[in-house]
Amino acid sequence: MLNEQFMKEAIRLSLENMQKNAGWPFGAVVVKDGKIVGRGRNQVTSSNDPTAHAEVVAIRDACKNLWTFDLDGCEIYTSCEPCPMCYGAISRARINKIWYANTEHDAADIGFDDSAFREDIKKEFTHRAIPVEQMSHDEALEVFKAWTEKQDKIEY
Repeated sequence: MLNEQFMKEAIRLSLENMQKNAGWPFGAVVVKDGKIVGRGRNQVTSSNDPTAHAEVVAIRDACKNLWTFDLDGCEIYTSCEPCPMCYGAISRARINKIWYANTEHDAADIGFDDSAFREDIKKEFTHRAIPVEQMSHDEALEVFKAWTEKQDKIEY
């Protein structure tokens, strides 16, 4: 029963967001130990931040509330199947399970079609739509070498 309540909250956030014209119709909550620890609504247009998808906002909120960057032991409930960026953020946050309501196809049907991006991300890095070129490798590698020697680093 709790799962349904968490999803209802994610859907409620998506509806509220749309009704307030605060962003697109997407909402998400992060849950730990049966309690909501992070909430997010899509804020792309209201914050002028293309990374402010509901899942990312919910992850940021959960990390702030739990005072950690590691959300192992958490689950995310999202009103729509996560896009590749959000899936990457969920994975990097170490969230253990994704629950979603609408599919990527449902989102495409209302104008949020990520299919080109989903296909592009599968390609080899140098064959993607955005041109990629490496430079300053030696200088950047020195920083990585310094990191390996750093005694007081916070491991990830």
